[in-house]
Amino acid sequence: MRNLASSAITLIIVLGVAIAGLAAWGERTFRGPGPLETEAVFEVPRGATLDRVAEKLEAEGVIASARVFRVGARLDGGADRLRFGEFAIPARASMEEVLDVLRSGRVILHFVTVPEGRTSHEAVAILNASPVLTGEIEEIPPEGSLAPETFAVQRGDTRASVIARMTEMQRRILEEAWAARNERSALRSPEEALILASIIERETAVRDELERVSAVFHNRLRRGMRLQSDPTIIYGLTRGEGPLGRALTRADIESRTPWNTYVIDGLPPTPIANPGRAAIFAATQPIESDEYYFVADGTGGHAFARTLAEHNRNVAAWRAIERERASQ
Repeated sequence: MRNLASSAITLIIVLGVAIAGLAAWGERTFRGPGPLETEAVFEVPRGATLDRVAEKLEAEGVIASARVFRVGARLDGGADRLRFGEFAIPARASMEEVLDVLRSGRVILHFVTVPEGRTSHEAVAILNASPVLTGEIEEIPPEGSLAPETFAVQRGDTRASVIARMTEMQRRILEEAWAARNERSALRSPEEALILASIIERETAVRDELERVSAVFHNRLRRGMRLQSDPTIIYGLTRGEGPLGRALTRADIESRTPWNTYVIDGLPPTPIANPGRAAIFAATQPIESDEYYFVADGTGGHAFARTLAEHNRNVAAWRAIERERASQ
């Protein structure tokens, strides 16, 4: 019996030493330098479990042992607090440091830009082209409803979520601009403001001209003159699905579409693009002006005129510039 008891004690001691040694090895492995030779980007997929993350870390060479990482994460209490997204893992980061990064580190952000004046078809195409976004956009959003902006996104964010952000931002901008409209505005509703803003946005890329172009259109609306805006012709022909790809013809100008402001009175039924904040505020805050016409001046801006005779001279000057450029 003594020999049996002695053997049992010996076995317990050996097991205790082995367990202690294993625990010490596990702690050294968990807290010691990792195998990464250079900084790496690691992605935690949305909805990933600790087991999946640990296996992925080991497979990508970020850690030496998925098992040790799992045990360490559970003992540390961070197993249920991993964030999804992309993270920068420093070279030689220990498992403890990796866990800290995945639990509370800064997620890598990407940026998607939808410029001012793009149609909803074009905005959707930009989002679809982003390799970091996921999911489908089931329907093309209503024209004018998207705020053009640069949006910070994480890898794995859905395209639908970006559309929702753009829609809410545009709603707030329009609400703010309509509340701030001045007494010179000839518009009757926020919807009309958005329509006019889209035309202004497509007419000029010069920020300092926005309110002046707006004033011309307001003056024409008050007098009952047709807006005669070339971008409305193009939208009627393309429905915003892409560029026209050629110069306008006389037949285009006379085309009877709901958007062609050469043949319809007043504003078209919908916006022709997604205007930015500056254009929306310009639509609701026209400057005081007696101008009714404008045409390109060859510098990227426009020549404005009060009378048709003055405008015709400006048009002749612009056509001369076009002929000169064509001959070069």
